[in-house]
Parts: sequence; structure tokens; C-alpha cells
Amino acid sequence: MYIVRNKNNFDRLDMKKFREIAGYVLGGVLFVVLLPTIMWLASGMPALEHIGALRASITGMLILGGLALSIWTIVYMKRRGKGNPMDAFDHEIGPRTQHLMVDGPYRINRNPMLTGTFIYLVGYIVWLWTWQALLVWGIFVVIMFVQVLTEEKRLRRDFGEEYESYCRRTGRFLPFTCKR
Repeated sequence: MYIVRNKNNFDRLDMKKFREIAGYVLGGVLFVVLLPTIMWLASGMPALEHIGALRASITGMLILGGLALSIWTIVYMKRRGKGNPMDAFDHEIGPRTQHLMVDGPYRINRNPMLTGTFIYLVGYIVWLWTWQALLVWGIFVVIMFVQVLTEEKRLRRDFGEEYESYCRRTGRFLPFTCKR
């Protein structure tokens, strides 16, 4: 519940909670709803008809697997890192994590939530099966890569050698890849 001290100011704690909730809502709308919709629109709004059992199975596994990885990461980030995943191009939208996370989903790679989102969206590429959907995904990957590079600068600043050590042993997006 939000307590209003006067007509225009939220209590400081309530504003923090509001920003945290706004970060989750914004992230959910952007990644789970808006991007698949853009892919569908860019693909010429194909009818979402039966696509065959094999393609439907692959689509379902990718979408559910990607969502599961992203949700696991968000829950882990909240509980262990005491923060929110929404931080865009060095602008804090929700409260930033207070602890460097190197276990849980972060054992897999340094950006498991984003990896889950990439996998989730690949499910939509398989479903739509158009070059336009693939192009939207590719543009998104490039934008997120730039975002990750910006975030890595902040993490180096905030966590120093602890983060550098983590980078040396963990891939950016995929396990068992080049560590830088």
C-alpha cells in the first residue's frame, strides 16, 4: 500500500517499491508481449493457425524453456541480489542489485535472463517462420548486446575484481564460450 505524505510526494520507501514494480511490469510488457507482437506485425500478421506437431512442439519447448530461465533469473535476482533486472543503458529503472550473483542461473552465463529471453523469442521465430521475425530478433540481439556492454562497465565499477574474476570463468550469453 502506498502512503501519500502530501498530494504530490510518495513516501521514499513507497517510491522505491513503485519503481521496483514498474520495472517488472515494463520488462514483462516489453519482452513478453511487445517483441513477439512486433515480430508478428513485421511478418505480415500471418494467421496463427496450426503449424504441425513438430514445429508446435519445438515452439512450445523454446517459449516455455526461455520463460522458465528468465523467471528463475528474476526470482533469483530479487532474493539473492536484492535488486531488479530493469536497468537500461546505465539508467536505473528499478533498484540495482546489491550483491554480485555468480551462482544459481548465473553459473550458466553472465546474462541468463537475457539468454532466456533470446530463447523465448526464437520460439516465436519457429512459430512464425519468417525472415522478418528473424530480422526483428537480430536487431533486438544487437541492441541488447550494446546494453550488456554498458551494464558490464557498471558492474566492473560496482564490483571490481570480483566481477573480473567472474568474467574470466563465465561466458557472456552461452556456457562454454569465449569468456570476454
